[in-house]
Amino acid sequence: MAGKIKVMIIDDSAVVRQTLTQIFEQNSDFEVVGIAPDPYIAAKKMASCAPDVITLDIEMPRMDGLSFLRHLMRQHPMPVVICSSMAESGSVNALTALEYGALEIVEKPKVGTKTFLEESRVRVYDAVRAAYAARFSIPSLHGSAPSGSVESREAPAPPRKQDIPPGSRSRREEGLQPKQTADAILPPPTGKRIPDTTEKIVCVGASTGGTEALRVFLEEMPLNAPGIVIVQHMPEKFTAAFATRLDSLCEITVKEAEHNDTILTGRALIAPGNKHLLIRRSGARYYVEVREGPLVSRHRPSVDVLFRSAAQSAGQNAIGVIMTGMGDDGARGMKEMHDVGAWTIAQDEKSCIVYGMPQEAVKRGAVDQIVGLNEIVRNVLERVGRSGSIDSHR
Repeated sequence: MAGKIKVMIIDDSAVVRQTLTQIFEQNSDFEVVGIAPDPYIAAKKMASCAPDVITLDIEMPRMDGLSFLRHLMRQHPMPVVICSSMAESGSVNALTALEYGALEIVEKPKVGTKTFLEESRVRVYDAVRAAYAARFSIPSLHGSAPSGSVESREAPAPPRKQDIPPGSRSRREEGLQPKQTADAILPPPTGKRIPDTTEKIVCVGASTGGTEALRVFLEEMPLNAPGIVIVQHMPEKFTAAFATRLDSLCEITVKEAEHNDTILTGRALIAPGNKHLLIRRSGARYYVEVREGPLVSRHRPSVDVLFRSAAQSAGQNAIGVIMTGMGDDGARGMKEMHDVGAWTIAQDEKSCIVYGMPQEAVKRGAVDQIVGLNEIVRNVLERVGRSGSIDSHR
């Protein structure tokens, strides 16, 4: 990367401002160019600071973060990462912030164990990098636009974005442990094909931009859609609110996955934040396992873990879908699904907010089909058919 990512921190907590500053100072990819305890002071500093990315608290005195975000997206749209508490109100407001144009959510860093602090650093770094690299649309903030509606006009993006390939990560992260693979959670698949004798399931992985992509995807699913299992990179507590919001918008049922939940027709299960989600099989029935474990491909939940478990337990009875997101989580797992006969789909570059995860899967030869976001559901349903039978493709 040619230059540093310039970050402005807006948070009313002096402890959080100091902690975030220290996190960024430990990585030479970043430079903190401004700090503000509230949006009014931030607005006065922005012109001189010229940040690339803002980290924004939601609950602040004088003006809350959501109001500031709405003003920002009207007047000077730019990448924003929400740094929120894990309280229920915080998770709901953070999801609203995504609808207003924020690109990522991270949990506020706090004092904890060495492992927790290290993982917090990884998540903050990755969220800011993803926001910086993203191509984002400005939400419609005028009048009474429906929740989640987005105008097609694209926010101004300076050319510096090309400095960070969407699938890349910095190596200049002093003190961080090496990235772990799905081997840390479950063994590699044997490559043995599983008989095509069960109901079909759909496994989906997404990251930056995925909340909107998943809304579009799930809203189009009919009641007789195959069972769906999803990993969206999102902090603990936020996934429950996300699932509840999607459930209110969709014809199918959407819920946060719980241990041993059965994968059912007309239902989507979303991995709980900070837990890995695996697919298991019992006879002709599929169910999910919620498991603790280290970060895999820098994430928990990890798409690689979900996809590997699908390769092992469902094989050619599964369809894999990889959507918008930074990095390479899911690329290896999708290749494993592909190699045992699963049909695999990647979202195309044009419709991605960040063309990272799909691009990495394509590079690995893991993808059978590349389609736009609005075409994914049609292609999934064509593969499955109303009767639930999948067409042979090999």
